Amino acid sequence: MELLLILLPFVSLLLLNLPIKRWGRRFGFWVVLAVALLQICAVCLPWLNFFGGDPTGISALFNIKLAVDGITKVLLLSIGLVSAAALFTCCGVHGDEEKRFDFINILLVALMGMNGIVLVKDLFSMYVFIEVVGIASFILIAFQKDRDALESSFKYIVFSAIATIIMLSSIALLLLFSADTSFASLAIAIKGSSANLLVIFAIAAYISGVLIKGGLMPFHGWLPDAYMAAPNSTSVLLAGIVTKSVGIYPLIRIVHSVFGYSASMNSVLLAVGAISAVLAAFAAITQSDFKRMLAYSSISQVGYIILGLGCGTALGLAAAIFHLFNHSIFKSLLFVNAAAVESRTASRDIENMSGLAQKMPWTGATSALACLSVAGIPPLSGFWSKLLIIIALWTSGSYFYAVIAILASVVTLAYMLTLQRKVFFGEVAPSLSKVTEAESPFVVPAMVLAGVLVFVSILFPLLINTFIVPIGGIF
Repeated sequence: MELLLILLPFVSLLLLNLPIKRWGRRFGFWVVLAVALLQICAVCLPWLNFFGGDPTGISALFNIKLAVDGITKVLLLSIGLVSAAALFTCCGVHGDEEKRFDFINILLVALMGMNGIVLVKDLFSMYVFIEVVGIASFILIAFQKDRDALESSFKYIVFSAIATIIMLSSIALLLLFSADTSFASLAIAIKGSSANLLVIFAIAAYISGVLIKGGLMPFHGWLPDAYMAAPNSTSVLLAGIVTKSVGIYPLIRIVHSVFGYSASMNSVLLAVGAISAVLAAFAAITQSDFKRMLAYSSISQVGYIILGLGCGTALGLAAAIFHLFNHSIFKSLLFVNAAAVESRTASRDIENMSGLAQKMPWTGATSALACLSVAGIPPLSGFWSKLLIIIALWTSGSYFYAVIAILASVVTLAYMLTLQRKVFFGEVAPSLSKVTEAESPFVVPAMVLAGVLVFVSILFPLLINTFIVPIGGIF
């Protein structure tokens, strides 16, 4: 049944583009929303037994092997939620029906690719789906066809092409030591040749490739420009889930299921995570563009995920996945709010804004909730995932990195409060006196995502033993 999560977006894409007058444009939104909701229900409603086998034999027909575990379910849930949020946002961003329909088509391609990435269990198939998402992302970044968008998309495709060459070369080298590219076969082959310099080089190359795809420092050159120049609906998708699906999830999966943990592997991950968490946080605090600040914030928060993975423990892995989910939700929420603010003020310059919470109460309230969660303020969900990462670092003996994680959170609190104060607090700027609350395509996804944050925050004591910690054991 898991294969349906790949096939449904593909079949929907075909049906929406049948030569039937205006059929796709009329029902495209509802078709994509139904696909996203089905994915969310498949994860959240276990009694559906959606992942309980393949009685229809579809997987055998396509000769593809898929696997579902705790990490996969978290990613599928995040993909469904963020895709639905991007879908709603596109209705507010793209007033032209033709552009909305084009966005919906590319969103279906990205959705199919992201689902494929998290479901497959061999390295080459994962690479293929990563490239599918990469092509869709390139088109979405350049969607407006203005100078900044085209320049940013060009940067993205250059970095992505470099990562592609590195990853393909790594897969070719690993094939010299393994019969195929399945995770199980590669893990056995690497374990038997762990001292071989060629294997070590292949591992380092693949990790470098996914770090470029994920926009981690020092491979982040494309990310701030792409997030800033892309249409707001694209920014929601990119920041919320795309970079995590094409970069961070593959890194987590191959380290845990293929390459395995080692002292050198953990050291590299901890160093990359700490550099990204700290330097990106300091970069964010200097930004005046709403979306660019959020872009650097994304790099910093992904650094926390890598820090958790670098612990090399079950708790560290569980904490990393939990923070990945939290980051998908609160960063998507902030980009939705950035879109709402820009739709009403025609600006992203936070220096020229103030008092918008009085004019846009729903946007202001949900933004405050997301900012506090990003900063790790209790009892919000961001606090719990960061706390688990710090505990995992401390208990694994990485005391220095635990302190780094705490200090980075202080800087995060500083720039998040600065953002909130300049945009939403204080007296209303005279130029914004006629501003009103954003339209429903922005408010609805913001309220839903904020509700998810509150739900996870309140139910954390129940979730930690029944859902979060077992992820470390890959249930």
